Amino acid sequence: MNKFLQILIRFIPPYKKYVVGSIGSNFLSALFTLFSFGAIIPILQILFGIESATYSYKEWSFSNSMSEIGSALKNNVFWYISDTIQRQGAITTLAFLGLFLIIATMLKTGFSFLASYYTVPIRTGVLRDLRRDIYAKILSLPIGFFSEERKGDIMSRMTGDVGEIENSVISSLDMIFKNPILILVYVVTLFSLSWELTLFVMVLLPISGYFIGMVGKKLKTRSLVGQQQLGQLLSQIEETLGGLRIIKAFNAENKVKARFAQINEALRHTNLRINSRYLLAHPMSEFLGTVVIAILLWFGGMLILTHHSNITAPTFIYYLVVFYSIINPAKDLSKAVYSIQKGLASLERVDKILKAENTMKEATEPKKLDAFRDKIEYKNVWFKYKNDWVLQEINVTVEKGKTVALVGQSGSGKSTFVDLLPRFYDVDKGDILIDGINIKDTSLHNLRALMGNVNQEAILFNDTFFNNITFGVENATMEQVIEAARIANAHEFIMATEKGYDTNIGDRGGRLSGGQRQRVSIARAILKNPPILILDEATSALDTESERLVQDAIENLMKNRTSIVIAHRLSTIKRADEICVMHEGRIVERGKHDDLIALDGYYKKLCDMQSF
Repeated sequence: MNKFLQILIRFIPPYKKYVVGSIGSNFLSALFTLFSFGAIIPILQILFGIESATYSYKEWSFSNSMSEIGSALKNNVFWYISDTIQRQGAITTLAFLGLFLIIATMLKTGFSFLASYYTVPIRTGVLRDLRRDIYAKILSLPIGFFSEERKGDIMSRMTGDVGEIENSVISSLDMIFKNPILILVYVVTLFSLSWELTLFVMVLLPISGYFIGMVGKKLKTRSLVGQQQLGQLLSQIEETLGGLRIIKAFNAENKVKARFAQINEALRHTNLRINSRYLLAHPMSEFLGTVVIAILLWFGGMLILTHHSNITAPTFIYYLVVFYSIINPAKDLSKAVYSIQKGLASLERVDKILKAENTMKEATEPKKLDAFRDKIEYKNVWFKYKNDWVLQEINVTVEKGKTVALVGQSGSGKSTFVDLLPRFYDVDKGDILIDGINIKDTSLHNLRALMGNVNQEAILFNDTFFNNITFGVENATMEQVIEAARIANAHEFIMATEKGYDTNIGDRGGRLSGGQRQRVSIARAILKNPPILILDEATSALDTESERLVQDAIENLMKNRTSIVIAHRLSTIKRADEICVMHEGRIVERGKHDDLIALDGYYKKLCDMQSF
C-alpha cells in the first residue's frame, strides 16, 4: 500500500477539490445509511410490542459532552415516536417511519452517487497525466536508452501496462475513498451500541484478514511476470510485421509461428493463475464474513439471553444490520487491495521509463548558440556504447562552408561520429566544440536547430506530404514547401498523387518507393535551411536518374554551408574539401580524393573495391 500512497501523492494533488467532495459525500452517505437502518429499531418495537419503557423530552445544548448529546438525541427520538403512537396510533407512526426510511435512503443514494461522480475527473485526469508523462519522458530520454530496450516492450508499457493501471489502480480510487469512511463510521456506531460485541469482533477480523492476505500475496509478482510476457508478445508481433518479407523469403513461417505460440501459451498460463487467484478474493471474503456473522450472532445472543449486556433484542438486530453493512465495504476494500497489487506490477514497469535517469544533462545556464559562424571541432574524442571503444582519438576540424566526407567499411564508426554532433549520445572523453563553445554547455534545442539531417533510412510519418516536409518548421508556406520539393526532385511525383501535397503517405511512407521516401526526407532538410548539414548516405536509396538529380540539388544546398557527409559512392565524396578514412574507430587517413589515391592506402583499396 505504500506504493499506492505514493501514486496518490504523485498524481492526486491537482484534483484535491474532487477528493474533498468525494470524501465529504461518502461521509454523508454513511450517516444517512445509519439513519435509514436506525428506523429498524422502532419498527420492530412497534410490530412486536416489546418496548415497555416510558420516555420524556430531555433538554440539551451544544455545550454538553458528545455522549450527553447522543444520549439526549436518542432519548428524544424514542420520546417523539412513543408520543406519536399515543396521539396518532401505531399504524400512522409506521407510515411516518416508512417515509423517514424513504427520505434517508434517497439522501444516502444521492450522496453515494455524488461521491462516485467526484471520482470520475480524478480517474480520467490521472490516467491522462500518466500517459502524458510517459510520452514526454520517452521524448526526453536519449537514444541510447532505447537501443537497450525492445520496441514492443516499450509499446506494451504505454498501452498494456497503462491500461492495467487504469483497470486496477485508478478504478480502485472510488473504493479507496469510500470504503474506509464507511467502515470507520460503522465501527464507531458499533462501539456506541455495544463495546463488548465490537471488541469481540475486532479479535475475529484480523484472523479473517490474514487468510484473505494469503491469497493476494503472490498476485503482484505474477502480474509483473504477465506484463513482461505481454511485452515479449508485442515485440514478437512488431518484429514479425517488420520482417514479413524475410520470413516469407526464407520459408520461416513455421519457426516464427512456433516461437509466438510458445510466448502466447506462457502468457495464457500466467494469466490463468493471476485471474484464478484474483477471483478467489470475493468468495473467500464473503465466506469469512458469514463465518464472523454466525459467531457474532451466537455470542450476541448469549449476552442477551444471559442478561450480561444492556443491549436489547431490537438494538442487537440493528447492530447485526450495521455490522453486515461492513462486509460489502470490506469485500470491496479487499478487492481494491487485490486490484492495486495487480496494478502495482504494471506501475513498476511504467516507472522504469518514468524514473529512468536521463544521462543527457543540459547546462543549468546554457550558453547562447543561435548561429554558426566559424568551425566545428572534435578534440580527442573517445566514445563507447558499452565496453568496446567505437571511436578513439578523433581530432577533426570542419571549417564553416566546408564539406567533410567520412568513408570506411561498415562498423568503422562513421554514423557514431555524426550522431555525437547533435548529442544523440555524449562523448566519454574529449570535447566537441562549435564556435569554441562545448556542445554540452548549450541547450539541446539551440544545438539541434543549427542542423539538418538526412539519414540512410528515410524516416517519415503517417501524415500528408506537406506535414512531413514541414516537420519541425513552424509557419512554412506552401510556396516554400513546393520550392523545397522542387530542389529535392520530389514535386512532380507529389503532384501526380490524388490530393497533391495533402495526400497521406501511409505508415512510414509505405505508399512511396524507396527513392520517393528519400526525396521527401531531403525536401524536409532543404526547407529547414540549416547552416550545418549531416548527410548519412542520403542518396543510397535512389535510382541512377534520381540520384543524379538529387545529387545536383544536394550540391546546390551544400554551397556556403558546412556539411558532414557519410557516403559509400565515389561520386558523392569526390568534391569534398576533406575526406576522413575511418577504420575500427580511428581516422587512419585524411585529405582530398587525388591525394588519398596517391597514398595507395586504405582509401585506394576502398575505391578499388567500391566498398565505401
